[in-house]
Amino acid sequence: MKLASELLRFGAAGVAGLLVDLGVLALARSAGLDPYAGRVLSFLCAVFATWQINRRYTFHPAGISLWTEWWRYLLAMSGGGAVNFATYSAIVWLFSGVPHIPYWGVCAGSLAGMAVNFVGARWFVFQRKS
Repeated sequence: MKLASELLRFGAAGVAGLLVDLGVLALARSAGLDPYAGRVLSFLCAVFATWQINRRYTFHPAGISLWTEWWRYLLAMSGGGAVNFATYSAIVWLFSGVPHIPYWGVCAGSLAGMAVNFVGARWFVFQRKS
């Protein structure tokens, strides 16, 4: 039951992160960044947002310094981030003529990387053993 509860809260944090990701990408694109550079920036902002939510509401602080916890979280999210960015890039590249395709790519990439990110957060950053 605890795992299901954590997964549900992690998913809710992911939705919040998705909204940050989409908003920052839209701002980056309007500032002239290409879809890939804009996505790197938006991804980093989304990771920061989800770290803040997950450490407070999903898993609880890891009992290490904030700085160390942030870098461990960023490292853990990099695996899912690679899956996320690969999915995003494939969609942007394959459907380049479709209006608003970068935003659909963000959604698909977020779903693709979610499982990898949950495992990394739960067992590496916040070290749940059960």
